[in-house]
Amino acid sequence: MPASATKSLRVAVLADSDTRWKWGALTARRLTPADAEVRLDGYLLRGRATPTARQLSEVGVRADSLREVTGVEFLHAMGREPYDVLVLALVGGGVQAMLHGLRNVWGTGRRPVVVTGYVGVVYEKLTDGLLLRHGADLVLANSRHDADRFRAVYEGVGADASSVTEVALPFLGGEPYTGEHDPYTVVFAAQPSVPDNRRDRTYLLDRLIGHARRHPEREVLLKLRSKPGEHTTHIEELPYQKLVQGKDVPANFRLVYGHMGEVLDRTDLLVTVSSTAALEALHRRVPTVVLTDLGVREALGNHHFTGSGCLASWDQLDAGHRPAPDEEWVARQGVAAGGASYESCFSTARERIAALLDRPGGLPPLTPYYTSETAPGYLPGILARHHLGPDGAPLPGAPTTDKAPGPVRQIVRRAARGAYRHGVQRVAPVIRRMGEL
Repeated sequence: MPASATKSLRVAVLADSDTRWKWGALTARRLTPADAEVRLDGYLLRGRATPTARQLSEVGVRADSLREVTGVEFLHAMGREPYDVLVLALVGGGVQAMLHGLRNVWGTGRRPVVVTGYVGVVYEKLTDGLLLRHGADLVLANSRHDADRFRAVYEGVGADASSVTEVALPFLGGEPYTGEHDPYTVVFAAQPSVPDNRRDRTYLLDRLIGHARRHPEREVLLKLRSKPGEHTTHIEELPYQKLVQGKDVPANFRLVYGHMGEVLDRTDLLVTVSSTAALEALHRRVPTVVLTDLGVREALGNHHFTGSGCLASWDQLDAGHRPAPDEEWVARQGVAAGGASYESCFSTARERIAALLDRPGGLPPLTPYYTSETAPGYLPGILARHHLGPDGAPLPGAPTTDKAPGPVRQIVRRAARGAYRHGVQRVAPVIRRMGEL
């Protein structure tokens, strides 16, 4: 009997960072019927951004099981475990490698519906990222705007575009904004890699502190994604925690961590360069500003908000400016759809998954756009980074053990991660500065 008829589903999520785990797990919840009995198993891909226990706790998404794996270990697990739905919440190269690895593991046999997509705003590497995700049964687009762009890319290279499925960001929600709090609260949503240099990050920090001084009656919060030494989806070489050290800050300015939704509960003005938090805030009708101080540029991602009505500078905010979002733009981004309207954003995806699960004879083998014929100079390198050969099979010597790491292995792994993070946050910036001399 098909899983859609039994109302019992087994779902797996493979994620490579805290943000992608949040997106993947919440997407899995949205894509399964409310009345279904769902078992959710989480797999965390071992790497530089594997989330810590603190990060997982902050995300607040629970799974029936959760374990850290290498790519090859994950493929072995998929060969053993009979799942109904698999969500690949990975960077594009990781998705492509797993698609080829899974094709090798499953062959023409029974397999789950494979789903992938993006955590938030897609403002760079659109074509590259999409083609690396091609081959999944569903490639989720978080808005009508993205769905149109995704289909255009696939059709433009002659790839099947039927997998593109419009949904919405799965973590939108919370109570709508109803009016000013006491005290009035301004929140700057920091990003790990935007901007990417000390000068610009120091500028933004100084302007935020300056805003707090100009408005002592306001509470001004710097919302941080991670603590020093932790990694998120993007590498953070210059944490604001370090940049603020030694600065004279007013009493109404402070750093905060925690769940973004809880911070938005007390926010009167959300300020950012291009964070997905802007879409969360707009969904709740929280006044939102996307900064223009450093320009409106593709490298910053704030060009995505052109036409939103949210673009403004710190000078304007200091003077009391209140943004008014453009309703048509907001609607095309899949936000500000309340209640049942928001839930209906996932209806098409749920229906497509149910139809695929009920497909007579099961699902055909995975067919990514990239193959040894279409991309012989690109694909092998992507697969090799995940210890896979050109056919998707594990390379000789690839890590294959499924045992939990022993005490010595855990110590070595922690030391290796610490060395990597030290290199990223301390050594690499010095080398770059020397190269600019």
